[in-house]
Formats: sequence, C-alpha cells, structure tokens
Amino acid sequence: MEHKVIKTKEEYNLALKRLEVIFDAEPGTTEGDELDLLSLLIDNYEKIHYPIDLPDPIEAIKFRMEQMNYKPKDLADVIGFRSRVTEILGKKRKLSLDMIRKINKKMHISTEVLIQEY
Repeated sequence: MEHKVIKTKEEYNLALKRLEVIFDAEPGTTEGDELDLLSLLIDNYEKIHYPIDLPDPIEAIKFRMEQMNYKPKDLADVIGFRSRVTEILGKKRKLSLDMIRKINKKMHISTEVLIQEY
C-alpha cells in the first residue's frame, strides 16, 4: 500500500483503519514496515491537529513524587533546601535553574516541563 503525508481528517481516519488491520504485523516484514511508517504519519498528523499541552511544572513534580514514593524531605534532598520545598510546592517560590537541573537529573522530569511559567 502506498502512503503519503496525512493532511485531511478523511486520510487520518483511513490510516487509523489500516493501522487496525496491520497492528500485529511482525517486525521486518512488509506489513511490519508499513506499520512503522503509518504510525509515524499518524503521529505527525496528531501532533499538528491534536496537540497536548505540557503539564504544570509543580503538578508534574508532585505526580513524579507520588510515583517515586517521595516525601517532601526526599525532594529537599534533591534540591538541597528543605525550607524551600513547601514554598515551591505551594507555588510561592519559583524553581531556580539549579533546582531544575537537579530535579531533571534525579527525578527524570523533562526540563521542557520544568522551565514553563506557572
């Protein structure tokens, strides 16, 4: 099957239907290669037409803390200031560049998320 950049909703819907048909294709086969290409084309269309906003930086930190079973004391160990944790989580103090770097390194939260205004 010949594929091209998806530009319309109709082309998008057709691509989704074809993706359902070949979803379990084996890697390295013709259908597997088609699946890879179709996935990229669909992803490109969705990024343009259905963008997802980045999460709030502080909410992202809280969510990651929950995932990692971190307490405020653990976040203080990451950023180096126990007194600042409450202010940061309460959005009363902005994250510094140094804090952003440390949070990114230790908690694996994207700097793109952390540098946003809040």
